[in-house]
Amino acid sequence: MSELKQSIEEIVEKHLPDESHFIVDVNMASKAGKTTLSILIDADQGLNIQTCADVSRAVSEELEAKDLMPGAYVLEVSSPGLDFPLNSKRQFQKNIGRDIKVLRTSGEELLGKLVEVEEASVKMLVKKKEKGKKATEEEVELPFEEMKKTIVQVSFK
Repeated sequence: MSELKQSIEEIVEKHLPDESHFIVDVNMASKAGKTTLSILIDADQGLNIQTCADVSRAVSEELEAKDLMPGAYVLEVSSPGLDFPLNSKRQFQKNIGRDIKVLRTSGEELLGKLVEVEEASVKMLVKKKEKGKKATEEEVELPFEEMKKTIVQVSFK
């Protein structure tokens, strides 16, 4: 991790409202000479727009005061969208009970309900359909290292 990214993460961490809030990702990208600093934060009980605005304001002020960003930049502070893959144990825990789609490193795709998060893996209930039989659910344990991408599935039930 670059020193600048680490410094930015420390600044963001300092300005989060409490322990229930956490950093998901910090990313810096340049396009056509324009630098965008994207900070994704989340909270165990959900995140509101006012928190994003407060964190953005505080982080911006500290970045300016410490003159950490070279040149002009755009700062974006938001929550990860529904299409943003889960990438931390804490995000998985927040989504227990929800349906997820997991793309495994083997290429296999699994769809099921996230039921438990352990130190190095998750457990999910996967529906198994056999021709001519009623669908059954099977508990599957997936190590984090075997998960390439995990997306929470939107449910309108």
